[in-house]
Amino acid sequence: MANPEGAYSPEEQRLGPVLRRHDQVQTGTTTDQRLLDSEGPSEWVHTDPWRVMRIQSEFVEGFGALAELGPAVSVFGSARTPRGTAEYDAGVRIGAALVKAGFSVITGGGPGAMEAANKGAFEAGGTSVGLGIELPFEQGMNAYVNLGVDFRYFFVRKTCFVKYARGFVVLPGGLGTLDELFEALTLVQTRKVTRFPIVLFGSDYWSGLVSWLRETLVTQGKASPHDLELFHLSDDVDEAIALVTKEVGI
Repeated sequence: MANPEGAYSPEEQRLGPVLRRHDQVQTGTTTDQRLLDSEGPSEWVHTDPWRVMRIQSEFVEGFGALAELGPAVSVFGSARTPRGTAEYDAGVRIGAALVKAGFSVITGGGPGAMEAANKGAFEAGGTSVGLGIELPFEQGMNAYVNLGVDFRYFFVRKTCFVKYARGFVVLPGGLGTLDELFEALTLVQTRKVTRFPIVLFGSDYWSGLVSWLRETLVTQGKASPHDLELFHLSDDVDEAIALVTKEVGI
């Protein structure tokens, strides 16, 4: 309680928004002091509640970085695509063409086909985005990324690939590329996203997969013939850009 001179009595204690008086007064250190002096156990950083906070922070950072990006297209492809190959050159031309069409380019930020698309976007004067992922064997962001975000969790990264893109161009790639492709196809099929064109670039590479989808999945009733209309197949850069942008013109 305050005494007549205005000082506080030891019978009154304020702890943040909490007021304690008389027998409810607690003795000991302040909250700040306990925070700064604490050298307690660290196991809590590996608990699920703390992981939830990390996941939340990744969404906040990713959304914050990309919220003002504007129209964009995600380009996928193998990290193992060598420089100087036709596939790499196609990635460069696709990245540049997307910028000229008014789009930013989003990739996984790594080497190979991702680097190629980022290079094309960067050299065309556009926004070249890399959404990286923490992996034990992966290099860092390629040199052509001018806006990059690194993620711990695949599902947070994948959300950003879809949320901030208006379509996908999929170059020849491996398991990661297939993962992104089929997630996008599933989201469109189930109408979780709308107006989301998907272009598979390189008919020699993708024709076997397309044949399997048609002759096995559709024939056995595991998918609808309409599902084959969820994507386009192209070998021409200009056609690919037209296909991926025609439904989402800016």
